[in-house]
Amino acid sequence: MKKKNRKEQVKILYGVFLIALFSCAAFFIAELPFVKKMSFSPLIVGILIGMVYANTLRLRLPAAWVPGIQFCAKQMLRLGIILYGFRLTVGNIVEVGAGAIVADAVVVTVTILLGVWLGRLLKMDGETALLTSVGSSICGAAAVLGADATLKPAPYKTAVAVSTVVIFGTVSMFLYPVLYRNGCLGLDTHDMGVYAGATLHEVAHVVGAGNAMGEAVQDTAIIVKMIRVIMLVPVLLILAVLPRGGKKMQGNVSLDTVACKKGRKIAIPWFAFGFLAVIGFNSFNILPAVCISYIDTFDTFLLTMAMTALGTETSFDKFKKAGPRPFLLAFLLYIWLLAGGYGLARYVAPLI
Repeated sequence: MKKKNRKEQVKILYGVFLIALFSCAAFFIAELPFVKKMSFSPLIVGILIGMVYANTLRLRLPAAWVPGIQFCAKQMLRLGIILYGFRLTVGNIVEVGAGAIVADAVVVTVTILLGVWLGRLLKMDGETALLTSVGSSICGAAAVLGADATLKPAPYKTAVAVSTVVIFGTVSMFLYPVLYRNGCLGLDTHDMGVYAGATLHEVAHVVGAGNAMGEAVQDTAIIVKMIRVIMLVPVLLILAVLPRGGKKMQGNVSLDTVACKKGRKIAIPWFAFGFLAVIGFNSFNILPAVCISYIDTFDTFLLTMAMTALGTETSFDKFKKAGPRPFLLAFLLYIWLLAGGYGLARYVAPLI
């Protein structure tokens, strides 16, 4: 039995090493000048590398390596989400004012509810619609990954949701600075920061767009964006207790599930509690800045591995299977973010 367990562990390591190599390549490519100009983070590069592999050499991968890839997509993902809390403090919330917090809360709530409703109108797969909505509403790929760890959908659904986030977030990253510089929006530096932080998809998109609009806009935008990231915790907790059907529980109850009255499984995202605890710990500024920097780099690597692993499970035939509806949903949510977010930043946030 022990020999069998060791063999299984070795098989997992094969898959982990493969994903680690791909992730190292993603970090290298993300540092290339033309990639930096597009503000593509290693996470985004990683999923692209994984997708290229999935559509070229994936069939040649030994089946024994698959558990290691799945380990990266699930377990390392959860650890990465927990460590993401070292990028935030409670003080981040206080600095931008109540108006920005209200704007974030409205964007997150309306985007998710609107996305679920539109998904039903479009007769989409429920999990894909929810993943797309969560990614658009909170923090892009990282939010999709967090929801993935809670919902546990098929890998291609997560990859499709991440792809929609990347496409429309990248468009906004270039569009916002152009509109702001030409005075098309009529927003001051603070309100523009609120607008960008409350509506742009990825943290990398906020950094890229903010940098193009000036330091004053960038500082506010990043803080507002970080508040949206914090909102990932209550969203994941709500997703965990929502009834989604499922098989009745049999045998012993694991630490990751509790039984509800109707016999369904409810996933408990313990990593979300860890994420929240890390934010609280980080607020005391106990660790030196150099340690936080190393943790952030390590965390980015873990999340890159998770994204890359998801990419290796995603082939173009699965995108065809998903159809155009996820991208139509993401586009409709994008229109809401542009228009609704602008109204919140210009007319609502300054009054609170």
